[in-house]
Amino acid sequence: MTSADDRLVNVLGALALGLADAMQAAIEEVSALTGAAPAALVLLDDLLAGGSIDRLRRAVAVTPSGGVRIVDRLADAGLVRREPGVDGRSVAVELTAAGHALASKVRDERAAAVQAALGGLSGAQRTRLTPLVDTMITALVEQRLAERAAGEQPAGGYLCRLCDPAACGRADGHCPAMDAASD
Repeated sequence: MTSADDRLVNVLGALALGLADAMQAAIEEVSALTGAAPAALVLLDDLLAGGSIDRLRRAVAVTPSGGVRIVDRLADAGLVRREPGVDGRSVAVELTAAGHALASKVRDERAAAVQAALGGLSGAQRTRLTPLVDTMITALVEQRLAERAAGEQPAGGYLCRLCDPAACGRADGHCPAMDAASD
C-alpha cells in the first residue's frame, strides 16, 4: 500500500508533465519554433532584452554553439537582430517588432494551456492553490540556486524563461521566484 505522500508525488508529477507537454505543444504551434527557441524569444522580450548570446544560451540551457544556432534561426525568421555588445567582443541580441509580437503570442499560448488545466477548479479553489504554488516555486528557486552555488547548471535553464512578468506581479514585488532569488 502506498502512502498519501506517494500518491501526491505521483499525481503532481503527472500534472507537471501534462502541463509541460501542453505548454510546449501550444507554444511550438503558435511560433513554428521548436526546442528552446520560443523561450529565447520570451526571454529577449523581458529578462534578457539586449542580452548577449552567451547569457541567452545559459538562460535556455544550451551549449554555446546551440545558442548561436538559436539566434541564427531567429534572425533568419526576422525575429531578432544582432547588435554590438557592451564589451566589443560580445554580440547583443534585440527583438524586432515581429519578435516582440511573437513573444507575446507565445506567452498567451502558455497561459491558455495552463488555464485549460485550471478549468475544473472553482475561484475559491484557485485562490487556495495560489499560495501553495508560490511556496513550491520558492522551494524550486532555492534548489536551483543551491545547484548553481555548487557549480551545477539546473535543468532547463531559467525557471521564468516563459513567464509573463505582469501576471506574476514582478514589478510590484509579488513574484515568488524573484523574491526567493533576492533573499
